[in-house]
Amino acid sequence: MGITTALSPQIDLGTEPRWYRIGMTFGESPELTTAMARAYIDGFQTSSGKDEIALGWGYKSVNAMVKHWPSGGPEEGGRDGHWAIGKFAVYPGDNLKQHIMPFANGAFQLAGKTSKAAAVMPYYTISFGQDKKNGENVGNGYSKYLLTDLLRGTYGYDGVICSDWLITGDEAPKPDGFAGKPWGVEQLSVAERHYKALMAGVDQFGGNNDKAPVLAAYELGVKEHGQKFMRQRFEASARRLLLNIFRVGLFENPYLDVAESRVIVGNPDYMRAGYEAQVKSVVLLKNDGQQLPIRGRKKVYVPKIYTAAMKDWWGNYTQARLDYPVNIDLLRKYADVTDKPNEANLAIVFVQSPISAEGGYSERDRKNRGNGYLPISLQYGSYTASNARAESIAAGDPLIDPSITNRSYKDKTVTAANVMDLQTILDTKAMMKDKPVLVAVTANKPMVFAEFEKEVSGIVLNFGVSTQAVLDIMFGKYEPSGLLPVQMPANMATVEKQAEDVPFDMEVYVDQAGHAYDFGYGLNWSGVIKDERVREFVKK
Repeated sequence: MGITTALSPQIDLGTEPRWYRIGMTFGESPELTTAMARAYIDGFQTSSGKDEIALGWGYKSVNAMVKHWPSGGPEEGGRDGHWAIGKFAVYPGDNLKQHIMPFANGAFQLAGKTSKAAAVMPYYTISFGQDKKNGENVGNGYSKYLLTDLLRGTYGYDGVICSDWLITGDEAPKPDGFAGKPWGVEQLSVAERHYKALMAGVDQFGGNNDKAPVLAAYELGVKEHGQKFMRQRFEASARRLLLNIFRVGLFENPYLDVAESRVIVGNPDYMRAGYEAQVKSVVLLKNDGQQLPIRGRKKVYVPKIYTAAMKDWWGNYTQARLDYPVNIDLLRKYADVTDKPNEANLAIVFVQSPISAEGGYSERDRKNRGNGYLPISLQYGSYTASNARAESIAAGDPLIDPSITNRSYKDKTVTAANVMDLQTILDTKAMMKDKPVLVAVTANKPMVFAEFEKEVSGIVLNFGVSTQAVLDIMFGKYEPSGLLPVQMPANMATVEKQAEDVPFDMEVYVDQAGHAYDFGYGLNWSGVIKDERVREFVKK
Protein backbone atom coordinates (compact mmCIF):
# COMPACT_ATOMS: atom_id res chain seq x y z
CA MET A 1 0.00 0.00 0.00
CA GLY A 2 3.04 2.27 0.07
CA ILE A 3 3.01 2.90 3.82
CA THR A 4 6.58 3.14 5.07
CA THR A 5 6.08 4.48 8.60
CA ALA A 6 3.37 3.43 11.06
CA LEU A 7 2.48 5.42 14.17
CA SER A 8 2.43 2.20 16.18
CA PRO A 9 2.54 0.06 18.23
CA GLN A 10 1.06 1.69 21.32
CA ILE A 11 2.89 0.00 24.20
CA ASP A 12 1.77 2.15 27.12
CA LEU A 13 0.95 -0.10 30.07
CA GLY A 14 -2.76 -0.20 30.82
CA THR A 15 -2.32 0.26 34.55
CA GLU A 16 -5.00 2.96 34.96
CA PRO A 17 -8.36 1.31 34.18
CA ARG A 18 -10.24 4.59 33.62
CA TRP A 19 -7.80 5.88 30.97
CA TYR A 20 -9.41 6.83 27.66
CA ARG A 21 -6.83 4.93 25.58
CA ILE A 22 -6.40 1.76 27.62
CA GLY A 23 -8.35 -0.12 24.94
CA MET A 24 -5.56 0.61 22.45
CA THR A 25 -2.86 -1.00 24.60
CA PHE A 26 -1.75 -4.62 24.97
CA GLY A 27 -3.06 -4.64 28.55
CA GLU A 28 -1.53 -4.10 31.96
CA SER A 29 1.18 -6.78 32.04
CA PRO A 30 4.71 -5.38 31.49
CA GLU A 31 5.95 -8.82 30.39
CA LEU A 32 3.14 -9.41 27.90
CA THR A 33 3.38 -5.88 26.50
CA THR A 34 7.15 -6.29 26.11
CA ALA A 35 6.70 -9.54 24.17
CA MET A 36 3.95 -8.08 21.99
CA ALA A 37 6.00 -4.96 21.25
CA ARG A 38 8.99 -7.02 20.14
CA ALA A 39 6.93 -9.32 17.91
CA TYR A 40 4.94 -6.45 16.37
CA ILE A 41 7.99 -4.31 15.53
CA ASP A 42 10.01 -7.25 14.19
CA GLY A 43 7.09 -8.10 11.92
CA PHE A 44 6.75 -4.54 10.64
CA GLN A 45 10.41 -3.71 10.13
CA THR A 46 12.03 -6.91 8.83
CA SER A 47 12.58 -7.55 5.12
CA SER A 48 14.26 -10.69 3.84
CA GLY A 49 15.58 -12.27 0.67
CA LYS A 50 15.52 -10.11 -2.43
CA ASP A 51 13.60 -7.42 -0.55
CA GLU A 52 16.36 -6.85 2.01
CA ILE A 53 18.71 -3.89 1.53
CA ALA A 54 20.86 -4.23 4.66
CA LEU A 55 20.63 -5.33 8.30
CA GLY A 56 17.07 -6.59 7.93
CA TRP A 57 15.79 -3.37 6.42
CA GLY A 58 14.42 -3.27 2.90
CA TYR A 59 11.62 -2.68 0.44
CA LYS A 60 9.02 -4.53 2.55
CA SER A 61 9.99 -2.80 5.79
CA VAL A 62 7.71 -0.39 7.65
CA ASN A 63 9.32 1.94 10.17
CA ALA A 64 7.60 1.42 13.54
CA MET A 65 7.09 4.62 15.54
CA VAL A 66 6.60 3.09 18.97
CA LYS A 67 4.55 5.09 21.45
CA HIS A 68 4.20 6.70 23.92
CA TRP A 69 7.46 7.31 25.77
CA PRO A 70 7.80 6.88 28.74
CA SER A 71 4.15 5.70 28.87
CA GLY A 72 0.90 7.63 28.95
CA GLY A 73 -0.81 4.90 30.95
CA PRO A 74 -0.78 6.37 34.47
CA GLU A 75 -3.04 9.36 33.82
CA GLU A 76 -4.30 10.79 37.11
CA GLY A 77 -7.92 9.81 37.65
CA GLY A 78 -8.02 8.34 34.12
CA ARG A 79 -8.29 11.72 32.34
CA ASP A 80 -6.42 11.86 29.03
CA GLY A 81 -3.60 14.14 27.87
CA HIS A 82 -5.32 15.13 24.62
CA TRP A 83 -7.07 17.70 26.79
CA ALA A 84 -5.77 20.03 29.49
CA ILE A 85 -7.89 18.17 32.05
CA GLY A 86 -5.54 15.18 31.64
CA LYS A 87 -2.13 16.79 31.26
CA PHE A 88 -0.61 14.94 34.24
CA ALA A 89 0.62 11.35 34.47
CA VAL A 90 1.32 10.41 38.08
CA TYR A 91 3.37 7.74 39.81
CA PRO A 92 2.01 7.10 43.32
CA GLY A 93 3.60 3.65 43.20
CA ASP A 94 7.00 5.04 42.09
CA ASN A 95 6.78 2.64 39.15
CA LEU A 96 8.22 4.50 36.13
CA LYS A 97 10.79 1.74 35.46
CA GLN A 98 8.09 -0.86 34.85
CA HIS A 99 6.41 1.44 32.32
CA ILE A 100 9.73 1.82 30.50
CA MET A 101 10.25 -1.95 30.35
CA PRO A 102 8.31 -2.56 27.09
CA PHE A 103 10.55 0.03 25.41
CA ALA A 104 13.89 -0.99 26.95
CA ASN A 105 13.38 -4.77 26.84
CA GLY A 106 11.03 -4.95 23.85
CA ALA A 107 11.13 -2.12 21.31
CA PHE A 108 14.88 -1.56 21.80
CA GLN A 109 15.86 -5.24 21.98
CA LEU A 110 14.30 -6.84 18.94
CA ALA A 111 14.89 -10.45 17.98
CA GLY A 112 15.24 -9.48 14.31
CA LYS A 113 18.17 -7.81 12.55
CA THR A 114 16.70 -4.29 12.57
CA SER A 115 17.61 -4.18 16.28
CA LYS A 116 15.41 -1.28 17.47
CA ALA A 117 12.20 0.54 16.64
CA ALA A 118 12.87 3.18 13.98
CA ALA A 119 11.15 6.00 15.86
CA VAL A 120 9.69 6.88 19.26
CA MET A 121 6.79 9.19 20.07
CA PRO A 122 6.59 10.78 23.54
CA TYR A 123 3.10 11.26 24.98
CA TYR A 124 1.49 14.62 25.66
CA THR A 125 1.53 14.19 29.41
CA ILE A 126 3.67 15.76 32.08
CA SER A 127 5.30 12.78 33.84
CA PHE A 128 4.79 14.50 37.16
CA GLY A 129 7.71 14.46 39.58
CA GLN A 130 9.86 12.13 37.46
CA ASP A 131 12.59 14.60 36.44
CA LYS A 132 14.76 14.25 39.53
CA LYS A 133 17.68 15.97 37.80
CA ASN A 134 16.14 19.34 36.91
CA GLY A 135 12.89 19.24 38.87
CA GLU A 136 11.05 20.25 35.71
CA ASN A 137 7.40 19.34 35.13
CA VAL A 138 6.80 19.74 31.39
CA GLY A 139 5.19 17.61 28.72
CA ASN A 140 7.28 14.60 27.72
CA GLY A 141 8.06 16.17 24.34
CA TYR A 142 9.69 19.11 26.13
CA SER A 143 11.61 17.18 28.77
CA LYS A 144 15.36 17.09 28.19
CA TYR A 145 15.66 14.69 31.10
CA LEU A 146 13.22 12.16 29.61
CA LEU A 147 14.38 12.46 25.99
CA THR A 148 18.11 13.18 26.15
CA ASP A 149 19.27 11.96 29.56
CA LEU A 150 16.99 8.92 29.84
CA LEU A 151 15.95 7.81 26.33
CA ARG A 152 19.16 8.72 24.47
CA GLY A 153 21.57 8.39 27.42
CA THR A 154 20.52 5.63 29.78
CA TYR A 155 18.80 3.51 27.12
CA GLY A 156 21.12 4.35 24.22
CA TYR A 157 18.39 5.13 21.70
CA ASP A 158 19.53 7.02 18.58
CA GLY A 159 16.47 6.74 16.35
CA VAL A 160 13.94 9.43 15.45
CA ILE A 161 12.00 11.15 18.22
CA CYS A 162 8.74 12.52 16.82
CA SER A 163 6.53 14.67 19.00
CA ASP A 164 2.88 13.80 19.46
CA TRP A 165 0.50 15.90 17.39
CA LEU A 166 0.17 19.65 18.00
CA ILE A 167 2.24 19.92 21.18
CA THR A 168 3.46 23.37 20.06
CA GLY A 169 -0.03 24.78 19.44
CA ASP A 170 -1.98 27.01 21.85
CA GLU A 171 -4.37 25.24 24.19
CA ALA A 172 -8.13 25.70 24.11
CA PRO A 173 -9.79 28.42 26.21
CA LYS A 174 -11.40 25.74 28.40
CA PRO A 175 -9.71 22.68 29.97
CA ASP A 176 -11.88 20.19 28.07
CA GLY A 177 -11.45 21.86 24.66
CA PHE A 178 -9.57 20.10 21.87
CA ALA A 179 -6.68 22.22 20.55
CA GLY A 180 -2.90 22.46 21.05
CA LYS A 181 -1.25 20.58 23.92
CA PRO A 182 1.72 22.68 25.16
CA TRP A 183 1.60 21.16 28.62
CA GLY A 184 4.02 22.74 31.06
CA VAL A 185 5.17 25.40 28.56
CA GLU A 186 1.87 27.20 28.05
CA GLN A 187 3.45 30.61 28.63
CA LEU A 188 6.09 30.22 25.89
CA SER A 189 5.54 31.48 22.35
CA VAL A 190 5.05 28.94 19.54
CA ALA A 191 8.63 29.52 18.33
CA GLU A 192 9.98 29.12 21.87
CA ARG A 193 8.08 25.85 22.25
CA HIS A 194 9.69 24.53 19.07
CA TYR A 195 13.08 25.57 20.37
CA LYS A 196 12.58 23.94 23.75
CA ALA A 197 11.42 20.69 22.13
CA LEU A 198 14.44 20.70 19.80
CA MET A 199 16.80 21.26 22.71
CA ALA A 200 15.06 18.44 24.60
CA GLY A 201 15.81 16.05 21.74
CA VAL A 202 12.82 16.09 19.35
CA ASP A 203 13.72 15.44 15.68
CA GLN A 204 10.29 15.76 14.08
CA PHE A 205 7.11 17.69 14.92
CA GLY A 206 3.92 15.67 14.62
CA GLY A 207 1.02 17.54 13.03
CA ASN A 208 3.06 20.67 12.16
CA ASN A 209 3.16 21.74 8.52
CA ASP A 210 4.58 25.24 8.98
CA LYS A 211 8.36 25.63 8.70
CA ALA A 212 8.35 29.22 10.03
CA PRO A 213 8.44 28.40 13.77
CA VAL A 214 11.13 25.76 13.15
CA LEU A 215 13.33 28.34 11.41
CA ALA A 216 12.55 30.82 14.20
CA ALA A 217 13.65 28.19 16.72
CA TYR A 218 16.89 27.77 14.78
CA GLU A 219 17.56 31.51 15.07
CA LEU A 220 16.85 31.40 18.81
CA GLY A 221 19.43 28.65 19.08
CA VAL A 222 22.00 30.60 17.05
CA LYS A 223 21.64 33.51 19.45
CA GLU A 224 22.18 31.25 22.47
CA HIS A 225 24.68 28.70 21.17
CA GLY A 226 26.04 29.95 17.84
CA GLN A 227 25.50 28.82 14.27
CA LYS A 228 27.91 25.87 14.36
CA PHE A 229 26.11 24.31 17.32
CA MET A 230 22.66 24.74 15.80
CA ARG A 231 23.74 23.42 12.41
CA GLN A 232 25.10 20.30 14.11
CA ARG A 233 21.88 19.96 16.09
CA PHE A 234 19.71 20.14 12.96
CA GLU A 235 21.98 17.81 11.00
CA ALA A 236 21.75 15.19 13.76
CA SER A 237 17.97 15.12 13.27
CA ALA A 238 18.34 15.18 9.48
CA ARG A 239 20.60 12.10 9.64
CA ARG A 240 18.06 10.16 11.70
CA LEU A 241 15.13 11.13 9.45
CA LEU A 242 16.98 10.40 6.21
CA LEU A 243 18.21 7.06 7.54
CA ASN A 244 14.61 5.85 7.95
CA ILE A 245 13.92 6.86 4.33
CA PHE A 246 17.05 5.10 3.03
CA ARG A 247 16.36 1.95 5.05
CA VAL A 248 13.06 1.26 3.29
CA GLY A 249 14.51 2.00 -0.16
CA LEU A 250 12.52 5.10 -1.04
CA PHE A 251 15.44 6.85 -2.72
CA GLU A 252 16.32 3.82 -4.85
CA ASN A 253 12.75 2.90 -5.74
CA PRO A 254 9.82 4.90 -4.36
CA TYR A 255 7.24 3.15 -6.58
CA LEU A 256 4.83 0.30 -5.93
CA ASP A 257 4.37 -2.71 -8.16
CA VAL A 258 0.64 -2.38 -8.82
CA ALA A 259 0.24 -6.02 -9.82
CA GLU A 260 1.85 -7.12 -6.56
CA SER A 261 -0.30 -4.71 -4.54
CA ARG A 262 -3.43 -6.22 -6.09
CA VAL A 263 -2.34 -9.67 -5.02
CA ILE A 264 -1.55 -8.60 -1.43
CA VAL A 265 -4.33 -6.11 -0.60
CA GLY A 266 -7.50 -8.05 0.16
CA ASN A 267 -5.66 -11.37 -0.04
CA PRO A 268 -8.14 -14.02 1.21
CA ASP A 269 -5.52 -15.80 3.31
CA TYR A 270 -4.52 -12.56 5.04
CA MET A 271 -8.16 -11.62 5.59
CA ARG A 272 -8.82 -15.05 7.07
CA ALA A 273 -5.86 -14.72 9.43
CA GLY A 274 -7.04 -11.28 10.52
CA TYR A 275 -10.56 -12.55 11.13
CA GLU A 276 -9.32 -15.52 13.14
CA ALA A 277 -7.28 -13.12 15.30
CA GLN A 278 -10.51 -11.22 16.03
CA VAL A 279 -12.28 -14.44 17.01
CA LYS A 280 -9.42 -15.48 19.29
CA SER A 281 -9.62 -12.20 21.18
CA VAL A 282 -13.26 -12.68 22.25
CA VAL A 283 -13.52 -13.61 25.95
CA LEU A 284 -16.30 -15.78 27.38
CA LEU A 285 -16.78 -14.59 30.97
CA LYS A 286 -19.92 -16.42 32.08
CA ASN A 287 -21.80 -19.46 30.80
CA ASP A 288 -24.36 -20.44 33.43
CA GLY A 289 -26.19 -23.65 32.56
CA GLN A 290 -24.12 -24.06 29.38
CA GLN A 291 -26.44 -21.74 27.45
CA LEU A 292 -23.56 -21.12 25.06
CA PRO A 293 -22.99 -22.04 22.34
CA ILE A 294 -26.49 -21.52 20.98
CA ARG A 295 -27.42 -24.79 19.26
CA GLY A 296 -29.85 -25.04 16.36
CA ARG A 297 -31.89 -22.22 14.89
CA LYS A 298 -33.47 -20.36 17.78
CA LYS A 299 -35.90 -17.46 17.96
CA VAL A 300 -33.98 -14.56 19.51
CA TYR A 301 -35.13 -11.29 21.03
CA VAL A 302 -32.68 -8.39 20.60
CA PRO A 303 -33.78 -5.14 22.30
CA LYS A 304 -33.13 -1.77 20.78
CA ILE A 305 -30.82 0.51 22.79
CA TYR A 306 -31.47 4.15 23.62
CA THR A 307 -28.26 6.14 23.23
CA ALA A 308 -28.28 9.58 24.78
CA ALA A 309 -26.65 12.61 23.18
CA MET A 310 -23.00 12.79 24.22
CA LYS A 311 -19.77 14.53 23.29
CA ASP A 312 -17.49 12.97 20.69
CA TRP A 313 -13.67 13.16 20.55
CA TRP A 314 -13.79 16.71 19.19
CA GLY A 315 -16.30 18.00 21.75
CA ASN A 316 -19.29 17.94 19.41
CA TYR A 317 -22.56 16.41 20.58
CA THR A 318 -23.92 13.36 18.77
CA GLN A 319 -27.68 12.98 18.34
CA ALA A 320 -29.71 10.82 20.69
CA ARG A 321 -31.14 7.73 19.03
CA LEU A 322 -33.09 4.53 19.59
CA ASP A 323 -31.92 1.71 17.35
CA TYR A 324 -30.67 -1.84 17.14
CA PRO A 325 -27.08 -1.98 18.38
CA VAL A 326 -26.10 -4.58 15.76
CA ASN A 327 -26.82 -5.37 12.15
CA ILE A 328 -30.08 -7.33 12.40
CA ASP A 329 -29.73 -8.69 8.85
CA LEU A 330 -26.43 -10.25 9.88
CA LEU A 331 -28.00 -11.77 13.01
CA ARG A 332 -30.79 -13.29 10.88
CA LYS A 333 -28.17 -15.51 9.25
CA TYR A 334 -27.77 -17.19 12.64
CA ALA A 335 -31.26 -17.08 14.16
CA ASP A 336 -34.85 -15.97 13.73
CA VAL A 337 -35.19 -12.47 15.21
CA THR A 338 -38.34 -11.33 16.98
CA ASP A 339 -39.33 -8.11 18.73
CA LYS A 340 -41.67 -10.06 21.06
CA PRO A 341 -39.88 -11.40 24.16
CA ASN A 342 -42.73 -13.83 24.94
CA GLU A 343 -42.17 -15.58 21.59
CA ALA A 344 -38.37 -15.82 21.89
CA ASN A 345 -36.32 -18.80 23.07
CA LEU A 346 -33.66 -16.47 24.42
CA ALA A 347 -32.50 -12.85 24.38
CA ILE A 348 -29.18 -11.30 23.42
CA VAL A 349 -28.51 -7.80 24.70
CA PHE A 350 -25.68 -5.98 22.90
CA VAL A 351 -24.16 -3.20 25.01
CA GLN A 352 -21.06 -1.05 25.32
CA SER A 353 -18.97 -0.71 28.47
CA PRO A 354 -19.86 2.36 30.59
CA ILE A 355 -19.12 5.68 28.88
CA SER A 356 -18.13 8.69 30.95
CA ALA A 357 -20.72 11.38 30.29
CA GLU A 358 -18.32 14.32 30.43
CA GLY A 359 -14.87 12.74 30.35
CA GLY A 360 -13.88 13.83 33.83
CA TYR A 361 -14.70 17.54 33.59
CA SER A 362 -17.85 19.66 33.75
CA GLU A 363 -18.16 23.31 32.87
CA ARG A 364 -21.42 23.28 34.82
CA ASP A 365 -19.56 22.23 37.97
CA ARG A 366 -17.03 25.01 37.39
CA LYS A 367 -19.77 27.62 37.01
CA ASN A 368 -21.23 26.38 40.29
CA ARG A 369 -17.92 27.26 41.99
CA GLY A 370 -16.50 23.76 41.89
CA ASN A 371 -13.11 22.99 40.37
CA GLY A 372 -14.79 21.39 37.34
CA TYR A 373 -13.31 17.94 37.84
CA LEU A 374 -15.57 14.87 37.99
CA PRO A 375 -15.02 11.14 38.50
CA ILE A 376 -14.62 8.82 35.54
CA SER A 377 -16.76 5.82 36.41
CA LEU A 378 -16.49 2.22 35.20
CA GLN A 379 -20.05 1.40 36.21
CA TYR A 380 -23.34 2.35 34.57
CA GLY A 381 -25.33 3.51 37.57
CA SER A 382 -24.81 6.63 39.65
CA TYR A 383 -21.47 6.66 41.40
CA THR A 384 -20.28 8.91 44.22
CA ALA A 385 -16.50 9.14 44.60
CA SER A 386 -16.35 8.84 48.37
CA ASN A 387 -13.03 6.94 48.18
CA ALA A 388 -11.24 9.38 45.88
CA ARG A 389 -8.15 11.38 46.90
CA ALA A 390 -8.95 14.50 48.87
CA GLU A 391 -5.95 16.20 47.25
CA SER A 392 -4.90 15.50 43.67
CA ILE A 393 -1.26 14.57 43.13
CA ALA A 394 -0.84 17.14 40.35
CA ALA A 395 -2.59 20.36 39.39
CA GLY A 396 -2.00 23.74 37.83
CA ASP A 397 -2.88 25.56 34.63
CA PRO A 398 -1.08 28.93 34.39
CA LEU A 399 -3.21 30.27 31.55
CA ILE A 400 -6.73 28.91 31.90
CA ASP A 401 -7.21 29.02 35.66
CA PRO A 402 -4.18 29.25 37.98
CA SER A 403 -6.52 29.27 40.99
CA ILE A 404 -7.22 25.53 40.58
CA THR A 405 -4.52 23.88 42.67
CA ASN A 406 -6.49 20.74 43.55
CA ARG A 407 -8.12 18.56 40.90
CA SER A 408 -9.82 16.22 43.37
CA TYR A 409 -13.36 15.09 42.58
CA LYS A 410 -13.96 13.49 45.99
CA ASP A 411 -17.65 13.04 46.92
CA LYS A 412 -18.91 14.15 43.49
CA THR A 413 -21.51 11.99 41.69
CA VAL A 414 -21.73 10.93 38.05
CA THR A 415 -23.84 8.55 35.97
CA ALA A 416 -22.67 6.87 32.78
CA ALA A 417 -23.89 8.43 29.54
CA ASN A 418 -25.10 4.98 28.45
CA VAL A 419 -26.83 4.01 31.69
CA MET A 420 -29.73 2.81 29.50
CA ASP A 421 -27.53 -0.13 28.49
CA LEU A 422 -27.83 -1.39 32.06
CA GLN A 423 -31.52 -0.64 32.24
CA THR A 424 -32.07 -2.52 28.98
CA ILE A 425 -30.32 -5.61 30.40
CA LEU A 426 -32.46 -5.53 33.55
CA ASP A 427 -35.70 -4.84 31.62
CA THR A 428 -34.94 -7.66 29.20
CA LYS A 429 -34.39 -10.06 32.10
CA ALA A 430 -37.79 -9.09 33.52
CA MET A 431 -39.50 -9.55 30.15
CA MET A 432 -37.85 -12.90 29.44
CA LYS A 433 -38.74 -14.24 32.91
CA ASP A 434 -37.01 -17.63 33.27
CA LYS A 435 -35.69 -17.79 29.71
CA PRO A 436 -31.95 -17.20 29.09
CA VAL A 437 -30.61 -13.68 28.70
CA LEU A 438 -27.14 -13.38 27.16
CA VAL A 439 -25.11 -10.17 27.16
CA ALA A 440 -22.53 -9.27 24.51
CA VAL A 441 -20.33 -6.41 25.71
CA THR A 442 -18.09 -4.30 23.49
CA ALA A 443 -15.55 -2.77 25.88
CA ASN A 444 -12.82 -0.17 25.54
CA LYS A 445 -12.05 -0.17 29.28
CA PRO A 446 -12.36 -2.48 32.26
CA MET A 447 -15.82 -2.32 33.85
CA VAL A 448 -17.78 -3.26 36.97
CA PHE A 449 -19.88 -6.36 36.25
CA ALA A 450 -21.58 -6.43 39.65
CA GLU A 451 -24.49 -4.36 38.33
CA PHE A 452 -25.93 -7.14 36.16
CA GLU A 453 -23.85 -10.35 36.16
CA LYS A 454 -26.17 -12.28 38.51
CA GLU A 455 -29.19 -11.41 36.37
CA VAL A 456 -27.96 -13.03 33.15
CA SER A 457 -26.98 -16.49 31.95
CA GLY A 458 -23.98 -15.61 29.82
CA ILE A 459 -21.53 -12.78 29.15
CA VAL A 460 -19.35 -12.50 26.06
CA LEU A 461 -16.76 -9.71 26.01
CA ASN A 462 -15.01 -8.21 23.00
CA PHE A 463 -12.69 -5.24 22.54
CA GLY A 464 -14.01 -3.79 19.30
CA VAL A 465 -14.05 -6.69 16.83
CA SER A 466 -16.66 -7.30 14.16
CA THR A 467 -20.14 -8.41 15.17
CA GLN A 468 -19.67 -11.52 13.02
CA ALA A 469 -16.72 -12.62 15.16
CA VAL A 470 -18.86 -12.31 18.30
CA LEU A 471 -21.78 -14.20 16.72
CA ASP A 472 -19.50 -16.96 15.41
CA ILE A 473 -18.45 -17.57 19.02
CA MET A 474 -21.97 -17.37 20.46
CA PHE A 475 -23.44 -19.72 17.86
CA GLY A 476 -20.62 -22.26 18.12
CA LYS A 477 -18.74 -21.90 14.86
CA TYR A 478 -15.62 -21.29 16.97
CA GLU A 479 -14.79 -22.16 20.57
CA PRO A 480 -13.81 -19.18 22.72
CA SER A 481 -10.12 -18.94 23.64
CA GLY A 482 -9.64 -15.28 24.63
CA LEU A 483 -8.22 -14.29 28.02
CA LEU A 484 -8.59 -10.99 29.87
CA PRO A 485 -5.61 -8.64 29.25
CA VAL A 486 -6.66 -6.49 32.24
CA GLN A 487 -8.33 -6.97 35.60
CA MET A 488 -12.07 -6.33 35.94
CA PRO A 489 -12.67 -4.42 39.20
CA ALA A 490 -15.04 -5.61 41.90
CA ASN A 491 -16.29 -2.08 42.47
CA MET A 492 -15.33 1.56 42.08
CA ALA A 493 -13.82 1.71 45.57
CA THR A 494 -10.97 -0.56 44.45
CA VAL A 495 -10.52 1.57 41.32
CA GLU A 496 -10.08 4.71 43.42
CA LYS A 497 -7.66 2.99 45.80
CA GLN A 498 -5.38 1.50 43.13
CA ALA A 499 -2.24 3.35 42.01
CA GLU A 500 -2.38 4.72 38.46
CA ASP A 501 1.12 3.40 37.66
CA VAL A 502 0.91 -0.10 39.21
CA PRO A 503 -0.49 -3.20 37.44
CA PHE A 504 -2.53 -5.95 39.10
CA ASP A 505 -3.45 -3.92 42.19
CA MET A 506 -7.26 -4.11 42.21
CA GLU A 507 -9.73 -6.37 43.96
CA VAL A 508 -11.28 -8.24 41.04
CA TYR A 509 -14.90 -9.16 40.50
CA VAL A 510 -15.94 -12.70 41.49
CA ASP A 511 -19.10 -13.93 39.77
CA GLN A 512 -21.94 -16.21 40.84
CA ALA A 513 -19.96 -19.31 39.86
CA GLY A 514 -16.94 -18.23 41.92
CA HIS A 515 -14.87 -17.21 38.89
CA ALA A 516 -12.51 -14.27 39.43
CA TYR A 517 -12.40 -11.84 36.49
CA ASP A 518 -8.63 -11.41 36.81
CA PHE A 519 -5.89 -10.95 34.22
CA GLY A 520 -5.66 -14.12 32.14
CA TYR A 521 -9.20 -15.37 32.91
CA GLY A 522 -11.50 -16.77 30.27
CA LEU A 523 -13.81 -19.72 29.61
CA ASN A 524 -14.17 -22.21 26.79
CA TRP A 525 -17.02 -24.69 26.38
CA SER A 526 -15.43 -26.98 29.00
CA GLY A 527 -14.84 -24.37 31.69
CA VAL A 528 -12.00 -22.14 32.87
CA ILE A 529 -9.09 -22.06 30.40
CA LYS A 530 -5.86 -23.23 32.02
CA ASP A 531 -3.03 -21.44 30.22
CA GLU A 532 0.36 -21.75 31.92
CA ARG A 533 1.67 -18.73 29.98
CA VAL A 534 -0.44 -16.46 32.17
CA ARG A 535 1.94 -16.99 35.11
CA GLU A 536 4.96 -15.59 33.26
CA PHE A 537 3.01 -12.46 32.37
CA VAL A 538 1.99 -11.69 35.96
CA LYS A 539 4.98 -10.58 38.00
CA LYS A 540 3.79 -8.18 40.69
